[in-house]
Amino acid sequence: MTRQQEGAALSGTIHPSSVIEAGARLGAGVTIGPFCHVGAQAELGEGVELLSHAAVAGRTNIGARTRIFPFASIGHQPQDLKYKGEPSTLRIGADCLIREGVTINPGTEGGGMATVIGDKCVFLANSHVAHDCRLGNNVILSNNVMLAGHTRIGHFVILGGGSAVQQFVRVGDHAFIGGLAGVDHDVIPYGMALGNRAYLAGLNLVGLKRRGFAREAIHDLRRAYRLLFAEEGTLKERVEDVAEEFSSHPQVHEILDFIREGGDRAILTPRESKDTAA
Repeated sequence: MTRQQEGAALSGTIHPSSVIEAGARLGAGVTIGPFCHVGAQAELGEGVELLSHAAVAGRTNIGARTRIFPFASIGHQPQDLKYKGEPSTLRIGADCLIREGVTINPGTEGGGMATVIGDKCVFLANSHVAHDCRLGNNVILSNNVMLAGHTRIGHFVILGGGSAVQQFVRVGDHAFIGGLAGVDHDVIPYGMALGNRAYLAGLNLVGLKRRGFAREAIHDLRRAYRLLFAEEGTLKERVEDVAEEFSSHPQVHEILDFIREGGDRAILTPRESKDTAA
């Protein structure tokens, strides 16, 4: 154990059965339970807790006060056959909760070399975050959620149990993904995706109310949603019409900017809509 690790042990606790490789950096107050393994290039922030049987490998940085439960595998080699050992990284924010059996992989050369996770995220048992994903703050992955490589998940997104998000899909801020949904298209901010294959089932009204959005803002979002996914014209034409009508509504423009930005996948639409792309 290095002097730095000895100092952490004084203010926190490191169980003697755990292996902390030389070079690992431990912040003040780190607590490491029995039978854990921390690799030589890992960094654990202040107050991080590994309960037991947790493994942290690779060039992984874990933010302050994050808690990791038994049998989680954090920062091990990506599950990408194109990975050739490049020095990619994984960064996890502060105050995250990582439950039993969770797997989170670092990036690859083909995806920007980094997997990045924001603050206050929750990963329930056996959920998986693949290589090169980027997650915002306050994201919740319920049990057995699977995020394929290169996915982009916004702030305050909730993914229901057993749902799966295909590679390169974007999910906007405040969206909700229903349990067992199979998402293969981009989900707009504030949207709700249900089913396999998933369809856009309206707005995440429950989430909006819980997070304190004003009644007027929710009303305008509902009206803009109906106009965006009406049958008349193309989606591109409707985007411009909605932009003009809601010129001073920031939440509506978040949706419009998300659609205009585009990505590798089409925009998820309601079942009755014939649109497949912006």
